[in-house]
Amino acid sequence: SRLQHEYVPSAHLSAPCTCLAWAPPGGRPPPSKDGPQRKKRKSEVAEVNAQLDILAIGTAVGSILLYSTVKGELQSKLDGGHDSRVNCVRWHQDNCCLYSCSEDKHIVEWNTQTCKVKCKWKGDNSSVTSLCISPDGKMLLSAGRTIKLWDLETKEVYRHFTGHATSVSSLMFTTVKPMNENNPSDGITGLYFLSGAVCDRLLSVWYIRSDGKEKNAVMAFSVTDEPTFVDLTISEVKEEPVKLAVVCRDGQVHLFEHILNGYCKKPLTSNCTIQIATPGNDEDSTPKPVPVLAAAFCTDKQSLLLVYGNTLQPIIEKVSLNTTESHVCLIRDIQKVLSLKTDVAVTKVKTPVANSDSKVLVPGIPGHSATAKTPSSGKEKKKTKRKPGETEESIEERLGALDIDVTKVKTPGGLPQTDSFAVLLVQGLESNDAEILNRVLNTKKETVIKNTVARMPIHAVIPLLHELTKRLQGNPYSASLMVRWLKSVFSLHASYLSTLPDLIPQLGMLYQLMESRVKTLQKLSRLHGRLFILASQVAASEASQDVTEVNQTAKLVYEDESSEEEGSDDEMIADKESEENWDEDEEKEEQSEEQSDEQEMAIEKEINGDSDLEPENESEEE
Repeated sequence: SRLQHEYVPSAHLSAPCTCLAWAPPGGRPPPSKDGPQRKKRKSEVAEVNAQLDILAIGTAVGSILLYSTVKGELQSKLDGGHDSRVNCVRWHQDNCCLYSCSEDKHIVEWNTQTCKVKCKWKGDNSSVTSLCISPDGKMLLSAGRTIKLWDLETKEVYRHFTGHATSVSSLMFTTVKPMNENNPSDGITGLYFLSGAVCDRLLSVWYIRSDGKEKNAVMAFSVTDEPTFVDLTISEVKEEPVKLAVVCRDGQVHLFEHILNGYCKKPLTSNCTIQIATPGNDEDSTPKPVPVLAAAFCTDKQSLLLVYGNTLQPIIEKVSLNTTESHVCLIRDIQKVLSLKTDVAVTKVKTPVANSDSKVLVPGIPGHSATAKTPSSGKEKKKTKRKPGETEESIEERLGALDIDVTKVKTPGGLPQTDSFAVLLVQGLESNDAEILNRVLNTKKETVIKNTVARMPIHAVIPLLHELTKRLQGNPYSASLMVRWLKSVFSLHASYLSTLPDLIPQLGMLYQLMESRVKTLQKLSRLHGRLFILASQVAASEASQDVTEVNQTAKLVYEDESSEEEGSDDEMIADKESEENWDEDEEKEEQSEEQSDEQEMAIEKEINGDSDLEPENESEEE
């Protein structure tokens, strides 16, 4: 599991590598004598004396690199064949011939010695994603979504197959010789081949007939997730079963063993499933799954090489097959292995010693002294100069100085575009970031929600449903927003959800929530009806009371001169009445005061024990 060789193409940023293939040991140019000779290990099989050397690497811009691992340098570059991303490269078995297919819908046949295009033809109406050369080297399988079998001499289609709904990611022959020897053998009729596609949980097996009428798959292998890596042992005799190892996106390996003998109606399930997990006996008590990256059969067909762990530093292990158990879980503590190695690597890093007089400049427009104003923030760019006593600025501080305030940068429409929403949503689900999720899920626009759900990748659908279920249990306001998301997820991704084998347990919580909400709906709607009637009656009665009364006082009164005298008499009478009332009020007050005095005196006498006086005396005193 040690890294033996590393090659980074000079244009690895502008033209990343998309696919690669080893040249067959016989088909490479004779090696130069000055190349360093590699010592053979004893464990190596004697047949591998013709060592694998040349590696064909397809890039995203359409060029193909031929790299020699023995010399450790780029041997040649094949240009001018494709003008778009190369999806697959395949070497021909016996001559220096390479086939490649691309997003530009074409298949190219290369001569690797002259580095020229031998032949180029249109392979499909959409991009061609996968190639495979027949065991006898006379035919070529190509696939975009439909699968075609080409005759390499005439470059004409020999057979058509239905293919898959999505783009095909893997193609390989499973048998070498035609099974029915009595047929007139053209080297291809009677062979079986296998295909797998993106986002498709079924690997299909196809049979090449002599009549070419049957275009559908003869059997299928069912796995738990999209296959990312497939390896098989080729059956050379009719009775020998084909062994198949499929690595899925969820990190499991499925092993199949099946004798290819014609049509099989139901998809076949795996004989054995292998998973790897951590022991979980340290601080973290829960075992965690370790993803398997690839698997390949050894030459004895009885043991399997597993590649697992981190893509930067994978661990390769040989495992003997025990297909009696249907599920095998291997316990491997990869944490120790990784942590030890990373610690060793970290100590080798040296911090450069900076001169005290050096300047640290923030990237700006070279040669311009004026401040370049960004649309987001008109802050002036700083030029920091360290004094001899100061410490050097850390990378973090420098990045902080470069930081653009993201919230202020707005798209022309004001709202983020739906494609960025889809990306944000996936990031939020993977990192479980509540802030990002709130920002995305609190949108109310139906069109934005629909477009986001339509553009999100398939593998994020189930995590999104779990997140929505969690939020449905919370605030009723947020629940009303989540229902819109649920509606569009179910309407747009119904076909994918229906293919999941464990859909009912996955959505169990959601079913229960819906049932509990719907149970109370009838009662609530009755209550709502009654309250509505009540409220409308109350409103009607209030409306009848609130009729504005007509103000009947005159706004303007006109009086004659003769009426002034009468008015003065009235005023006099009113004055007299008010004076009399005044006198009466005073008398009443005096009486009430006297009564209260008498009561007080009586209370005092009771307290002092003088209450035994005769009633006559009492009256006298009064």
